[in-house]
Formats: sequence, C-alpha cells, structure tokens
Amino acid sequence: MENQTIIEAEGLTKKYGHQTAVNNLYLQIREGEVFGFLGPNGAGKTTTLLMFLGLTEPTSGKVRVIGFDPTRDPFHVKEKVGYLPENVGFYDDMDARQNLQYIARLNRIPDRISADRITESLKVVDLLEEVGKKVGTYSKGMRQRLGIAEVLMKEPKLIFLDEPTIGLDPDGTNRMLDLIHSLSREKNITIFLSSHLLDQVQRICDRVGIMIKGDLVAMGPIEELAKKKLGVDKEHYTLEEIYMKYFKEA
Repeated sequence: MENQTIIEAEGLTKKYGHQTAVNNLYLQIREGEVFGFLGPNGAGKTTTLLMFLGLTEPTSGKVRVIGFDPTRDPFHVKEKVGYLPENVGFYDDMDARQNLQYIARLNRIPDRISADRITESLKVVDLLEEVGKKVGTYSKGMRQRLGIAEVLMKEPKLIFLDEPTIGLDPDGTNRMLDLIHSLSREKNITIFLSSHLLDQVQRICDRVGIMIKGDLVAMGPIEELAKKKLGVDKEHYTLEEIYMKYFKEA
C-alpha cells in the first residue's frame, strides 16, 4: 500500500498585483519521503512554503497539508508541522533544556509531557552530553541540531527545512544529512527540503521538484529526471546537470 499523501496542491496560484509568484501548482508529497524543492531566488519557493504553512493565502487553487486547509485551519497544521529556518534563534544565556522547555510552554505543551519529549529529542539529535552548556557556546551545527530537537518536540508528521546545512563544516553537514535521512526512514516523518546545495539534495532526497519563474517545471525521482532530460541511466549524471538543463530551457 502506498504511503498517504501529506501535502496536496491543486492549481495553487499566488499573485501580487500583476505579478504571478506561483502559477497553477500541482504537487503531491507522500508520507515519509524526503522531497527536495529546488529553484533560483525568486522562483516562488518561499511563497509556496508560506502557503503550505498558512502564512499567506492563495489567490486561487487548493492546498491541503496533513489533511487540513492551512488557510482555514492554521492551528491544526501548526500542531503537526515543524519548520526550521536557515537561521535558528535561541536564547544564548540559557542551556539547551531551558530553551526547549521555554519553547514547549509557548506551544502549550504541559511540563509533565515536555520533560520526556525534550530528553528524547536531544537524544535523537545527539546533544544530551551538551545539554548543560549555554547555547551561546554552541557551534552552528549544534544550533541546527538543537533546532531539529525543537521541531521534534511537537511530534510532527511533516518538517520543512530551509537550507539546513548552510555554513556547516563537513562533519556538521554529514551529521545533519544523516539525521534528516533517519527522521524519514526510522520515524516516518516527511521532510520537505529547500536547498541550493544540489549534491546534498541528490544524496538524501527520494524525489525533487524544480521551480522556475513560478512554474513547477519538473518533479520526480532524480534518476527518472536524468533519463528524461539527459537520456542517461544509473549514476552517469549529477543533479546539477539536470537542474541546469531545465534552467536553461525555461
């Protein structure tokens, strides 16, 4: 049996005056997959994400996220959807547990429930040994992993990640990519990943979508896009070659 659809967009369009930011988007994301969302600056990726999160209303079309319309039911969506921006904000003078406890209270998670969730989340991201240190002493990679722990406290079905490895050293990058992969495979969490680092997207994503000038010009497993656009099979391609082919033809 196929995994259920966790994001579904039908004819999703967003216009700002006479400018179309997202044009007639049809998209389905399945439960448990890692989906890479690609495109140059101004392609409509951020606007699409804002509509998925219920932070801006579509001009036309429909979208359902975990079974809800994010415009009409934003609280239900936010309950089970996590979002990790490129730059994660924490209180530097507080340790990891204090930060997460404060955020849990903001999300109205009772202390009796959040205590175990915080410990489990810190364990998943491998920060338990660093839990007593002030977050101001954390490296960028540790802060990114703490950001994942924050998201995991909500026990999400879906996580949106915006450039999660930007600025990380090679070790931090590998740890983050391994963590993303494990969240999908071991916890069946759907990951919607926006990134410009195409080699990393190729490494961990099940499928990708390419947005250019507001249009979704390609979507599917990377090997299928390679065969369709480059006429090659197996490993005789890179995602960058596929991306540039679509970009030049757009």
